[in-house]
Amino acid sequence: MTEVETRSVTRDDLLLLASLWVENDAARYNVKVRNLSSMGMMGEGGPRVVRGTRLTIDLREVGAVRGTVAWVQDERFGVAFDDIIDADSAQSA
Repeated sequence: MTEVETRSVTRDDLLLLASLWVENDAARYNVKVRNLSSMGMMGEGGPRVVRGTRLTIDLREVGAVRGTVAWVQDERFGVAFDDIIDADSAQSA
């Protein structure tokens, strides 16, 4: 899915704390989830990542979600999920 296509997906602003693992890195990082949709999220903090980085994020009430970093700006980054999730579950917990 291209950046243009994902921009039409509804995102809800929120602040969730989540754990993140970068592929080929055994460390666990804490990040802030600033917004979330069924197809992706914006995170802040944690490890320094670059576009294309593969990672797994543990979202409450959803579980482990795999994805790819789509963009990075300062301390924030966007993740495109491999699979569609139920974002409402994470936000309602």
